Amino acid sequence: MILRFVIALCLGANAALADPGRIVVQSTTSTANSGLYDHLLPRFQEKSGIDVAVVAVGTGQAIRNAMNCDGDVLIVHSRPDEVAFVQGGHGVARHDLMFNDFVLVGPPNDPAGVAGMKDVAKALEKIADHGAIFASRGDDSGTHKKEMSLWADAGFDPTGVSGTWYRETGSGMGATLNTGIGMAGYVLSDRATWISFANKLDFAIFVEGDAKLRNQYGIIAVDPDACPNVHADGAQAFVDWMISAEGQDAIGAYEIDDQQLFFPNAK
Repeated sequence: MILRFVIALCLGANAALADPGRIVVQSTTSTANSGLYDHLLPRFQEKSGIDVAVVAVGTGQAIRNAMNCDGDVLIVHSRPDEVAFVQGGHGVARHDLMFNDFVLVGPPNDPAGVAGMKDVAKALEKIADHGAIFASRGDDSGTHKKEMSLWADAGFDPTGVSGTWYRETGSGMGATLNTGIGMAGYVLSDRATWISFANKLDFAIFVEGDAKLRNQYGIIAVDPDACPNVHADGAQAFVDWMISAEGQDAIGAYEIDDQQLFFPNAK
């Protein structure tokens, strides 16, 4: 099988790094859950002859794994942490790769009355005022980091009421959506996962389009000076292809139900 997803914190990536024809990508779950890698990686392997294994975890864990030299390439969506990763000597260079956005979804009865709002911080403020159930990933992922920054914009720290109306799942996006839907609560999701999610029931997107909801992804080759065991040539070949016209066109061509999930923007 061309693509092997490893959904784990770290599953023997060092052994994979010893194979010069195989690289390990530490990735956020949204790119894997959306099916993007199934679309992209066969094209890259056909061109390069390099096999790619993806470890799909939250952004925070992916960065920690890469810092532990358990990967060759990092694809995540938390720019401040990506910049710190490079500045700390762990990555060669950061490149914008693609973007989409986050959406706030909720149950049909919309208990907090946020449907159609354009300001996501004000929508979160209304959810807090109503004590309406909100399911958070609570896992230090890029989505969780974005959510916490939006709560800060709303002037509220929901961790103080964790376990009441604010529920932290400690899980990935799909599992958190399942939890939120099961509890008839609100959830912040990346749009790609929401589009590809099969268990929507009668939930809908209530808040979208706020500039604060932009979701930028970056790609970084792990620095061989920090991790001498990385497959540096293969990692750089993958990064170069992903930000090339060919790779960017492939990203832009990926759709589900005639909806484009990611918008390439490498420079």
